[in-house]
Amino acid sequence: LARLEGVICAAEAEPSRARARKALVTGMIDLAVAHRRTVSTILNDPVIVRFFAEHESFRHVMDRMSRVLVGGNIGHEAHVSTAMLTAAISGTVMHPLVVGLDDETLRSQLQRLAERLLPAMSSKPKQSQPETRN
Repeated sequence: LARLEGVICAAEAEPSRARARKALVTGMIDLAVAHRRTVSTILNDPVIVRFFAEHESFRHVMDRMSRVLVGGNIGHEAHVSTAMLTAAISGTVMHPLVVGLDDETLRSQLQRLAERLLPAMSSKPKQSQPETRN
């Protein structure tokens, strides 16, 4: 979580939203690729997944990530967009189809594809209400 928080801090320090988003996505990809062997273990452990779902610091980090990626209100659409992008990146690095790819090839392909997803995440949310936590 500390490494991801560092990536978010660096992205938030960028002078424009476009540069912040690019820095965030690049950092997310770099972390996922660098730790691709352990990502699978962590994301497939139901105890760890439940821990993160209930962990206040994790939710705060994810909200910050959503603000960089989507901007504005952090509602359902922002959370789903952030979840989709993070799932796409983390799911890809551990997928059997990419096991044989070297890190640089995987990194460049993820970057290219993630940049194609970003425009869909940049529009203002429609009918998205701020999320309330119980």
